Amino acid sequence: MQKLLLITLFSLGLLSFTTDKPAYRLFDAKGQAKNYADLLKTAAKADIVFFGELHNNPIAHWLQLELTQDLFTQKQNQLVLGAEMFEADNQLVLTEYLNGLINEKNFETECRLWDNYKTDYKPLINFAKQNQLNFVATNIPRRYASIVSKRGLDALNTLPTEARNYIAPLPIKVDLSLPGYAAMLDMGSNHDENDTIGNDFFPKAQAIKDATMAHFILKNWEKNKLFLHFNGAYHSNNYEGIVWYLKQANPKLNIVTISSTEQNNIDTLEEENKNVADFIIAIPTTMTKTY
Repeated sequence: MQKLLLITLFSLGLLSFTTDKPAYRLFDAKGQAKNYADLLKTAAKADIVFFGELHNNPIAHWLQLELTQDLFTQKQNQLVLGAEMFEADNQLVLTEYLNGLINEKNFETECRLWDNYKTDYKPLINFAKQNQLNFVATNIPRRYASIVSKRGLDALNTLPTEARNYIAPLPIKVDLSLPGYAAMLDMGSNHDENDTIGNDFFPKAQAIKDATMAHFILKNWEKNKLFLHFNGAYHSNNYEGIVWYLKQANPKLNIVTISSTEQNNIDTLEEENKNVADFIIAIPTTMTKTY
């Protein structure tokens, strides 16, 4: 009777395990399973944390808010937030809103917000506002990135001095041998040389974004503070992009990277997703999208 009971309980345990449907699993760079407590502990010791998201993934956005709240519990006003989704020339409007100088309607009208702002980024902005945290608009204004994609980096030298205040100091170094930028070159390898996608303007437009975000992160980071930055995973994956520019400026920075990816099966981390970041969030491909 006792043996039958044990078998029954074991079978029920197996059934429970096989019917579990986790919304995500967390892994380290080597593909070893980790938990949220591991991530939080590591992030809290960093100088700069990059949360690489899939822009339309609700699990990534939910974890961004959870991590922000938990880091604030530990760091309080030593926590600084920043994001790719806000462009440097909108910093004044963003700061005015955070400080209560303008209302929400004016902020949302005058700031160039992404279409998914209300569902995905507004909670972060509201948290910063409620807790009087600095939130940095780190990205280059898109009109200037567009100039680079069409005419190259040298075209930025024709901008007025005031405009260049919203860009990383020129000239910037661009290493097109970095795999991320090299892949962009390969995308255009079959295009005509006069096509902007077919030359090196496209990866250089990406590089000026990365360099500018690194510039404004460093400008707003101080020793003993923690800068939590939100960006598309491709801007920090493989320790390239923004991370590469930060390391060029200050090799001693303690940087922690988080990436998000989708897999059909999240029980283990797929080989192609290993080593892209210090922590990788594996999310089912069937997860609903925010847009």
